[in-house]
Amino acid sequence: MMGRGDGPGAGAAGGPTRHVPVLLAEVCTALDVKRGGTFIDGTFGAGGYTRAILDGHPQNRVIAIDRDPDAIAGGASLAAKFKKRLMLVPGRFGDLDELARSQGFESVDGVVLDIGVSSMQLDQAERGFSFRNDGPLDMRMEQDGPSAADLVNESSEAELADIFYHYGEERRARAVARAIIEMRRRQPFETTRQLADLVASLIRQEPGGIHPATRVFQGLRIAVNDELGELVRALHAAERILKPGGRLVVVTFHSLEDRIVKQFFAARTGRAATGSRHLPTAAAPETTFDAMTRGPVGPSEQEMARNPRARSAKLRAGARTETPPQEPLSAITMLAELPQTAEKRGGRR
Repeated sequence: MMGRGDGPGAGAAGGPTRHVPVLLAEVCTALDVKRGGTFIDGTFGAGGYTRAILDGHPQNRVIAIDRDPDAIAGGASLAAKFKKRLMLVPGRFGDLDELARSQGFESVDGVVLDIGVSSMQLDQAERGFSFRNDGPLDMRMEQDGPSAADLVNESSEAELADIFYHYGEERRARAVARAIIEMRRRQPFETTRQLADLVASLIRQEPGGIHPATRVFQGLRIAVNDELGELVRALHAAERILKPGGRLVVVTFHSLEDRIVKQFFAARTGRAATGSRHLPTAAAPETTFDAMTRGPVGPSEQEMARNPRARSAKLRAGARTETPPQEPLSAITMLAELPQTAEKRGGRR
């Protein structure tokens, strides 16, 4: 299960252990932090990007957002060091424009989003994100609301299969969902090991391959935290809050996230297909971003050697034009939804 690339044993910013953010130099270059300005770090985590932005120019300010109360608490020493230049704000990055305005900013110079679960969350067994160590089947980033155990114990077989297949990309999703229904009739799921052992009994691990439960845990985590929905909302929120010339930089760790970011930028930079030889060409929409990357930017061999969790990272970036924000893209929204949800909204996947 991929994390956001923090190094082994990473601690909170200002703590005793070293945080290793993925593609740090590439993110800072894309944001152009040396020019000075106000930036949003939508996924503060252990504060790696935030610290680099603040160090990039003496007048840089950062609005750092995180939905995990542990991350906000862990950033207290960094906030004390940088005083009024760093504003730690609890909340979801899907609301980043509203959160920035709540701090008195009507526009910003850059937004960075590092999508997924952080290594701090993965490494804490009590948070229930990982099967490496046994812990409660939780996975809630905000430590509030329905947990992964609630989903596993209360969802229908069809709902579970959809979560594992569409969010986890698990080919044996139906078999796993069916086995969960059978087992929970005898005993409810409470721990990560219970679920991981069940999945491992159904799916054979390939030599040198990932743990059989990896994709099931990914699907559950995404569903519990509405991660893809938050990403879609964050992309549109960044479009609304960035000033002309402002930069949007997004780092993703798996294909579901990257597909959403890729298609968002394709649509907003005018690169998306607008017609075919069978259909009339539609009027090209006004572009709200200029593309800054030709395809995704990945980590170097040296970075992957230092931090294996960086190996699947992809960076995409765009610069805001002067075109006013456009209506949210329904096609992108549907990419974040399960098929049944999309159908209820009247869309098709």
